[in-house]
Amino acid sequence: MTKTSVIIDGRAVTVDEGATILEAAKTINVRVPTLCHLHLEDLQMVNQVASCRLCVVEVAGRKPLLPACATPVAEGMEVRTNSKRVLAARRAVLELLLSDHPTDCLICVKSTNCELQKLAHDFAIDRERFRWEVNDYPEDTGSRALKRDPNKCIMCRRCETMCSEIQTVGVLTANGRGFEAIVGPAGMKPVLDTNCTFCGQCVTVCPTGALTGVSYVQDVWEALFDTSKTVVVQVAPAIRAAIGEEFGMAPGTAIPGRLAAGLRRLGFDAVFDTTFGADLTIMEESREIVERLHDQHHLPLLTSCCPGWINFLEFQFPDLRDIASTCKSPQQMVGTIAKTYYAERIGKRAEDIVMVAVMPCLAKKYEAARPEHTDSGVPDVDYVITTRELSKMLKEAGIDLRYIEDESFDNPLGESTGAGVIFGATGGVLEAALRTVYEQVNERELEDVNFTAVRGMQGVKEAEIRLNGKVVRVAAASGLGNARKLLTKIEKGESTYDVIEIMACPGGCINGGGQPYSQERAERIQARIEALYAVDKGQAVRKSHENPSVQRLYEEFLGEPGSEKAHKLLHTVYFRR
Repeated sequence: MTKTSVIIDGRAVTVDEGATILEAAKTINVRVPTLCHLHLEDLQMVNQVASCRLCVVEVAGRKPLLPACATPVAEGMEVRTNSKRVLAARRAVLELLLSDHPTDCLICVKSTNCELQKLAHDFAIDRERFRWEVNDYPEDTGSRALKRDPNKCIMCRRCETMCSEIQTVGVLTANGRGFEAIVGPAGMKPVLDTNCTFCGQCVTVCPTGALTGVSYVQDVWEALFDTSKTVVVQVAPAIRAAIGEEFGMAPGTAIPGRLAAGLRRLGFDAVFDTTFGADLTIMEESREIVERLHDQHHLPLLTSCCPGWINFLEFQFPDLRDIASTCKSPQQMVGTIAKTYYAERIGKRAEDIVMVAVMPCLAKKYEAARPEHTDSGVPDVDYVITTRELSKMLKEAGIDLRYIEDESFDNPLGESTGAGVIFGATGGVLEAALRTVYEQVNERELEDVNFTAVRGMQGVKEAEIRLNGKVVRVAAASGLGNARKLLTKIEKGESTYDVIEIMACPGGCINGGGQPYSQERAERIQARIEALYAVDKGQAVRKSHENPSVQRLYEEFLGEPGSEKAHKLLHTVYFRR
């Protein structure tokens, strides 16, 4: 590739032709502040709207200051990133942004993780120079999952880029002009009245607190202190590989034992593992796969454990609802079984049990609130809190996961396999299903349980497996934009897949909208994924159908996979929306 030589702050730099000034500055560790700019290498996404103007620089021979994030270098260009004029302009821009921004940092959920707050600190902003007119928009929490506070929007449009270009949902867009300009649904409709999937990826890229999740932390605290209730908790597999980051541990540090101990110290009466529900999901889903492959109908089967993806299906591809697995998600399965089978075992009524789910995902909050998920007679899951929210609860209670001994999850809903653990990574659900389907169809033991072809961060992964002499084609897609590509092929009759796993979030649940915030996105996601596979590798049992507690559940309560009772409690329906 052709190279270009430029001078930045008196230092010679050679970069690829077409590189921006910002990229050139980074090669010599010159920090140029940014706010609207966002470059996610793992998604090949660049938000380059140059709207905030914090990255302006001075270029010799050019009178106006230029945005470093959107200005390509030119041969012989001389750039000043810290002249008096540049610094004065950046400070003025920052002060103007702050002039129409709430100053409730002490109680803002993004405090200490807010990029605007950090810049104000770095620029030593210690007074409000401009504070005349301030917008006052109502908060939008009606979805029970995603919270929008338009007053904190700075028009960086990162969320819009993520929603439209990566997820291809297109809910968020610019509204108004000038002082009234703001990002939100078209016409500023409530999120619940749009086709939002609640995947939460907009939350992961929002630099302020304009987009967050609806919190049920105080409801959980009240439940824990209510002695008339039995309060149980379940923890998704992705949590164990990420929550340690909130306590200063290295990314990819898996701490299931310390997590279980911490939850027990919070006062939960029983601590369950959602991976039990993952194993249960495989029992039901593998039966569906085997039946459909045998009858060659309703193919390809689409996995159903991701609620963000299911929302996408109902809104965008409703005519394909009949090929989606009818299995509930592991979260909902654990909730249902806790309020039926477990309730019977401990002599409690379903209404006396409060089920709390700790999830990496905002869509799980919406899923728990769906009215059809009441097969136990009451909501199967009462409250969903995220990884970030659980870490705050632990800190509030003075519990530091760095200094706590491992404890086990409670049985019967705490026993799980390695197959259940890998549900948290893209391709994991498919791999777990293949481990079981292979043995059911071929009627022999699968010696190597590792289906590495469906692992990795690629948006779409494909593989083939031989079942009873027939080749079965499978695929795994993460990110709704990639899901759209596959589903469009299915609608056009161009797809020849038999089973497809779809996860709404790029990378899978491990990168959900409720996970710890991170600036080193790609590295942390990869570390979390590797941690889950390491846990899987270390498990004594790595196939869902070999989970002793799941086997016992069928023997004592459900009968067999696909039975009338199993179908009533563990399956669901989808709607055209």
